[in-house]
Amino acid sequence: MSDQAATETEQPSSPSSGAPRVAIVGGGLAGLAAAVRLAEHGCAVELFESRRRLGGRATSFRDPESGDAVDHCQHVSMGCCTNLADFARRTSIADLFDHARVLHFFAPDGRRYQMAARRWLPAPLHLAPGLFGLKFLTLRERLAIAQAMLKLARLPAEDSPTSPTVAEWLAEQKMPAAAVERFWAVVLTSALGESLDRASIKYARKVFVDGFMANAAGYVMEVPALPLDLLYGERLQNWLRKRGVRVRMGTAIARLERSTSRVLAIVDREGSRYATDHVVLALTWRRALEVLGPELLAEMPDVAAAAEIESAPITGVHLWFDRAITELPHAVLVGQLSQWLFARGSSASSENQSREHYYQVVISASRELAGRSRDDVIQQIVAELKSVFPAARDAQLLRGRVVTEQEAVFSVRPNADRGRPPQQTPIANLTMAGDWTATGWPSTMEGAVRSGYLAAECVLAAAGRPQKLLVPDLPRSLFSRLLW
Repeated sequence: MSDQAATETEQPSSPSSGAPRVAIVGGGLAGLAAAVRLAEHGCAVELFESRRRLGGRATSFRDPESGDAVDHCQHVSMGCCTNLADFARRTSIADLFDHARVLHFFAPDGRRYQMAARRWLPAPLHLAPGLFGLKFLTLRERLAIAQAMLKLARLPAEDSPTSPTVAEWLAEQKMPAAAVERFWAVVLTSALGESLDRASIKYARKVFVDGFMANAAGYVMEVPALPLDLLYGERLQNWLRKRGVRVRMGTAIARLERSTSRVLAIVDREGSRYATDHVVLALTWRRALEVLGPELLAEMPDVAAAAEIESAPITGVHLWFDRAITELPHAVLVGQLSQWLFARGSSASSENQSREHYYQVVISASRELAGRSRDDVIQQIVAELKSVFPAARDAQLLRGRVVTEQEAVFSVRPNADRGRPPQQTPIANLTMAGDWTATGWPSTMEGAVRSGYLAAECVLAAAGRPQKLLVPDLPRSLFSRLLW
């Protein structure tokens, strides 16, 4: 993760007998982040997760043929994700991320181009040589991109009622069509999980300013080196239990029990009741609305507005070949249905002990795949890989799997923030967490962790123990401050 030092150092401890009792509903990254910070501050934390593993959407399934853990979809972080980095350091998983300082772009003709920072150049100039080295774009297109990036940085950071989509804004800049298809769509569709004709320009600005322009460390890609169920499941579960957190797996919460002004307990689907002093509801927006119910939502219009949030699908295409098709750990595929390729390692086949080489192709905002057969999608993806990687032309596809998460992320439509409530609700001992709450970030692991930290701040303030937990963004370079 990034090199920013943790803001605090706490020793492992168990809660005291008079510690505030906190029930966290949901074991995704938002709930885990809240649990970690509250446990560190001496709260008696009980974490409820309806599934049999932690991690929420950042989890894995078992491949029935190899028995390997396979992530539903590849998750990556960046150097600008300061709170996720802080979370990873605190829970001793920071060393389980691989750092990629060189991004490999493959043009439709198969030629490879690399983008990496020049350490002797200040941000935002550090990536300029890499941008101008993308010669699948004409010089005019590269100049137009650079000019638009500076204009983008100078835009207001907040949405307005008239905020355009990314596609609309690029059209206003008279951006060449090839630059839109081969650069803006390639970067932003993956980063935002949404297509340019639907995504708000506000979040495009967030990606480029925080990730590529403000600080030279912001662009570094960080990829989990372990399957997600091991990274956020077993490792985190053991960490929490050592700190006195009670983790209840397979316990789905159905409703909240309350008095006039407070939540008294949470009740699971079997009718079991768990009394508590504070509740952190760290669920997806749809599940949160179900648990709250119409009566509570009538008192919380900010939370009820989450019903307006739309979702966007992401598809992972999992492929096992009889040989390696590239030596690279990742690749960005330009102008293809395939957007990103990640090499996920090799293992022995359970049938004949021959080596299998596993790759995952990620397709964000994958609505266009609706109605297409699994075999059709795999056939197209394999054909694209063979057109780009010579070694793939002789490789035999052993098997493939297509996994689409229809609600993988919330859609960053213009004015989407109207449906994103603050973490603190009007009920003093009830807070919300989830990447869909008001974090200022799109639907990312960083946004989820930020929401968990902010929810923990609310709990501690309500318990009379106010603390600032959110980690600051990477500092902007002096040169970037002069430019915007």
